[in-house]
Amino acid sequence: MISNWLAAALSRRNIHYGWVMVAVTFFAALVSAGTVGAPGVFIVPLQQEFGWSTAEISSALSIRFILFGLMAPFAAALLNRYGLRNVALTAQLTVVSALLASLAMTKVWHLIALWGVVIGIGTGMTALVLGATIATRWFVARRGLVVGVMTASVATGQLVFLPLLASLTDHLGWRMSLGLVCVMLCVSATAVMLLMRDRPSDLGLRPFGDKSTEPIAPPPPVTAPILAAALGTLRDVSRSTVFWILFATFFICGASTNGLVQVHLIPMCLDFGIPQVQAASLLAAMGIFDFFGTIVSGWLSDRYDNRWLLFWYYGLRGLSLVFLPFSDFSFYGLSVFAMFYGLDWIATVPPTVRLTAQRFGTERANLVFGWIFAGHQLGAGSAAFGAGLSRTLLQSYLPAFFIAGALCILAALLALAIARQAKPVLAAA
Repeated sequence: MISNWLAAALSRRNIHYGWVMVAVTFFAALVSAGTVGAPGVFIVPLQQEFGWSTAEISSALSIRFILFGLMAPFAAALLNRYGLRNVALTAQLTVVSALLASLAMTKVWHLIALWGVVIGIGTGMTALVLGATIATRWFVARRGLVVGVMTASVATGQLVFLPLLASLTDHLGWRMSLGLVCVMLCVSATAVMLLMRDRPSDLGLRPFGDKSTEPIAPPPPVTAPILAAALGTLRDVSRSTVFWILFATFFICGASTNGLVQVHLIPMCLDFGIPQVQAASLLAAMGIFDFFGTIVSGWLSDRYDNRWLLFWYYGLRGLSLVFLPFSDFSFYGLSVFAMFYGLDWIATVPPTVRLTAQRFGTERANLVFGWIFAGHQLGAGSAAFGAGLSRTLLQSYLPAFFIAGALCILAALLALAIARQAKPVLAAA
């Protein structure tokens, strides 16, 4: 197998195979980010071709966000039961199948079924839980940095795909753009099949940074039913105030990023006379800033109080969202917004993952984070639909941006309500 040969070759050069896992997951998440962000480019072309309203299209995207999030805790259980490679490969093939079928869609219910339900389930089978699982399984040292790097793939996906998809859509139509996404997903699935392994012990390795000299023991088989593992974890953590604070702040995180800006920024820019390709380039610029901001956030989360990091991230994001309507949508105003908003778009992920592992233990960290991430996507789904409804009923997206900004200020204050002690809640579970 290629992974065995590559692990041996890297070991001779004192390079841990965990970094290959980071690279292949980064690429898979990058392509997935292009898939998730693409509908923001397609909203106006779909309206023009089929006559669907913004609220109708947003309802499909809202369903996708919600299912994407609700799948996360079950995705963690699937990853534990069936392995990283099997689940990641199945997820990507599911998404490709739905996208190919959507090339022939003609009715709103087709959009809801394919882009809402099937893609929501397919992308939710891995979500950010895959990166969190790899960080906790494959790394003891540099765990926060690894989470930051893999989370930054979302920003890189926007940087690489959105301007290209917008240009292809303008010149060749949305179906050609969707075809490109399908090709990239197939390439990503091939990389996952060839290179991804479940645990370091599969290759006779210890996690990166593990200095133990004890013999490597194979992991115990996971036989717990998927529903029991996911729902049992929710039952255990539901008594924890820390869990509900992290859930609430991540709900606001999703409402102020994926559901609002990623879906509706491009059509809102069109309302102000900014061409689609230029608006997509604005998202790409945010991606550049977020790529570096998230990696730096991972580095910081290894060294500083993660509660205060979340306070500053949410506070600055809220101020940037409130500032946007006053930017006059000029080149200068949008550039300032792109820089400040982009720097902490998803910088909240590394400190949230680290707080989850600290407070609930590394063995079940991915399951707990799955439920926290479900809150993120519930927020994203609410904002995706709410902003679309605002545009349809009020002819403006601006109320949605003001509300999101105020919620981010609330999240900043909630982060400081987390107690300092770090005794794992599920250590004995």
